Order: sequence, then C-alpha cells, then structure tokens
Amino acid sequence: MNVLGLLLTVLARHIPERLSIADGSEERNSPNHGEEFVRMMHERLLNPKLSMLSFESSHYDVTVVPSLMASPEGQGNLSRQATLKVASPSGTILLDTMKKTRFSTALAAFVLVCTTLSIAQFQAEPGHPIVLHAARLLQIESGRMLTPGEVLVQGERIAEAGTRVAHPAGAEVIDLGDSTLLPGLIDAHVHLFLHPGAEDLQTVEESVPQRTIGAVLAARADLMAGFTAERDMGTEGAGSADTAVRNAIDQGLVPGPRLRISGNAIDIVGGHEDANHFNPAQHVLSNATYANNIPELVTAIREELKEGADFIKIYETGPDTVRDGRFSTIYQYTEPELKAAIDEAARSGKRVAVHATGEPGTLYAAQAGVASIDHANQLGEETMRIMREKQIFAVPTFTIFEYFSEHPASPEQGARERQMLELHALEFRKQLAAAVPMAAGSDVGPFPHGTQAREFELMVKYGMTPLAALQADLINGAKLLGWQGQIGELKPGFFADVIAVPGDPASDITVLQKVSFVMKGGVVYRK
Repeated sequence: MNVLGLLLTVLARHIPERLSIADGSEERNSPNHGEEFVRMMHERLLNPKLSMLSFESSHYDVTVVPSLMASPEGQGNLSRQATLKVASPSGTILLDTMKKTRFSTALAAFVLVCTTLSIAQFQAEPGHPIVLHAARLLQIESGRMLTPGEVLVQGERIAEAGTRVAHPAGAEVIDLGDSTLLPGLIDAHVHLFLHPGAEDLQTVEESVPQRTIGAVLAARADLMAGFTAERDMGTEGAGSADTAVRNAIDQGLVPGPRLRISGNAIDIVGGHEDANHFNPAQHVLSNATYANNIPELVTAIREELKEGADFIKIYETGPDTVRDGRFSTIYQYTEPELKAAIDEAARSGKRVAVHATGEPGTLYAAQAGVASIDHANQLGEETMRIMREKQIFAVPTFTIFEYFSEHPASPEQGARERQMLELHALEFRKQLAAAVPMAAGSDVGPFPHGTQAREFELMVKYGMTPLAALQADLINGAKLLGWQGQIGELKPGFFADVIAVPGDPASDITVLQKVSFVMKGGVVYRK
C-alpha cells in the first residue's frame, strides 16, 4: 500500500466530526461512508485544484493548505508544498508550521492529528462520577440477568453495580437504552504485529517501525470492538516492540486494551516459526528467538524479561500434518527443558504459555506446568487429566483455523485446513467432557483485528453454551492474564471496563459482534 492509501485507510477509521475539502470553486463537507469515503478522498486529494483540507470538531480545527505551485507531472499533490495549522474553536493557534513542507508530509501530520484529537475527545480523564444505565446487566459468574442494569463508575473503578445504583450529585448519566451491560471482553491470544496477508513475507518486508504503527492501529481496532484486555502472543520477529505499545497504552498516549505481552516468542532452529521455506543463502531471520537447549532457554527468557515481557511464549509443536484422518505434530522441547524454562520465568514471577497443537508436546507442556496450551487441537487422556488438576487453560483459537480454511493459498491447502478444523472441533468436545479449563483466544492478526468476536460463536457452535463461553472468556481469561479480581466482572472495586451489546448474549452469542459502547478504566472510547 502506498503512502496515500495508508493515510486514507487511517483517516477512514478515525473520521472527525466534520471534514471539509475545497477543490477549485467548490467546497464539500464529508462524513464517513466507508469505502465510498476512501474513494472520494483519493480522488480529491489527487486533484491539482485542491486548495484546502480541514478538520473541525468541538475541540480543535486542523487545516492543511497546499501551495498553488505546480507539482511535477504524474506526482499530483504529494509533491506539492503545504502548511499545517491547528487552532481551538475560539481561534487560538495551537500549532502553525509556518514554513511549507511536502504535501505528503503535511497530510501525514494531518491524519495523525485528526486521529489523535478525535480519540482524545473520548479520553479525558473522568472528573465526575458516571452512571451507566441499560435495559439489562449480565452477571457473568451466576449467569443472572438484571433488569434494568446500572453501573456507578468512580474514576477508573466500579463503585456499584446492580438494578439501581446511587446517583451522586453531579454524576453524568449515560443511558444506553435497550442494550445489555457486561464486562469488557478478553482475547487471550492475539498478534497485534500481524495483519492479513502472507505472514512470512510481511515479517520480512515490513520494518519494525512500520509494524509497530500497524500494531497501534490494531490495538485500537480491538478496543473499539469491545476487547478491553488482551494477551499478545509474540511479535513474530519485531522483538520487544510490543513493550512500547503496551507502555504507550498504559500511559494514555494511544488507545488500546490492557496488554500482557511476551516480546518475541522462543523456538528451536528449524522450528515452527523459523524461516524454513526461504533460500538458505539469504539467511532470512526467524520470527522467533532461537533456543535449542536449557542454557539457551534460560538466556532467551532473561533477555525477554529484561526487555519488558509480562510472560514467556514458547513454540512447543509444529509443523502439523493430517494423514488418513489422523492429526500429528512434532514436539520441540522435552518436559525437562520446558520445566527449566518455567522455573526460570517463575524466578521473576512470570509464567510460560505454549503454542502446542498435539501429542506428545501437549503432554510435556502439561507435565511441566505451563499456564496455557494454545490451540490444543489434540489432547490425550493423561494430558487432559493433568490440565484439569493443575488448572492449565486450553485456548482453542478456532477463528484462525476457520479463516485459513476459507482463505487458502490453494485448493489442497483449503481441504487440509478444513479437515484440521473438523478434527479440532471433535477434540474440543472431548476436552469439554473431560472438564479441561477453557479460555478464549482468537489468534487475530492473520485475520482482521476487531473481528475476533467470531471466536465466541465457534466455541458455542462446537459445544459450549453461550454463558459457558462468556465465563471461559471473562472469568478464566482474567485468571490467565493475571488480573483476577480486577477485570472480567461488573463488581465494586473492579476496573470500569464495560461494554454494551444489543439483545441477550447469554442466549445469542452473536450480539458480541455488535458492540455499541466501550468503556475502559472509566474512560468512554465508543458511544
């Protein structure tokens, strides 16, 4: 995607209250109309008669004024000169570049300012109590539906929740009408640094700064979809760049979910995330950090923790194969090696999660005592027994398997992915029958961020009740992320992470794809 295409995509996602474009003698005000808006913007921004681009909101006015000097043939406005000005509605100048710069640079700054300021309007630290009122409130632990439902928010925490709460003097009441209040969703398996497309190529062709910008946008998309807490399961070759994303979110610089991050995942030479299909003479780097034995595991873990990781992610299996209807996969680390990794992480109060799809790798992981077995396509009887006893969570990530089956590179791959998904669903039912603890994670990244509520639908499709899927996500997810007693329920003292959806998610799980309101830490991000 070229620079203009990227800027248009960003601007379409963060449309301000009023956008004015003057080209020639005509001026138009442009609201957001999705793809139509992007096409219109592309046409007008390349119009050599463009004389003004402005953003107006209740808080700021931002204007880009290209010069009238002719641009080199074929380059359109991107090579023209421009100034950038930011002012308050009263006319106070907050920023004025004065000197002219390339129009493409001014446009990039314009988009950044529009994005930041339009988000900032929803991010002012609440200085007064807020009462959320809706037709219903779902109590996750009991499954009881309260009618109506109210939540009193004081600062970043919930003060009260029930059918009727106190309305302190000066409280702002937000009436969400015929909707259901429930805790912000949790995705226990995301990849903020990935986007749809060839995963092995994007990690090679795109720089870490470029991927970090994408991760910031991905975090915002997930938050706006109602996911207020996530576990990022590896940057796939971007090192500890997720530390910067997490910290920027925590400091209120950019919007996004609460994050637990792992930095780069850990893998063996020739393992699941190594650059196995490239020309060896090119020395293409692995998407994970190499560790081939216990000393190397200890060193890699210490490096990840030094750079800010909240937990350690290890690839334990792969590649996976299906032959004659039977699933098989290669293990990467033995049980003693995994135990050494877990002990080293525990020394700093951290835990280990593994990518593990089948036996014997899943058994080794359970015996060693990992926090979660992600994907869990195949679990043996002994593995399930240990997971139940140790309360090790399985994170099935159905959505990524469905996505790959529907977007194959070839018919043969499509057939293989469909068979993989079918076998996974059969195994999932066995795991439910064996009372294996479940958490919800989608593996979003290879498919579009902000669409991962599909995971709940698939968990229900393959055997869970809607309430059980919500409990796996919110109660178990809070435990897995280390925020038990902080998130996942609407109770006094918990973070005010609240979403609203139409209908009753305990009977129709699909409403989780229709989030209409998002609050995180007492701050309204979507309304």
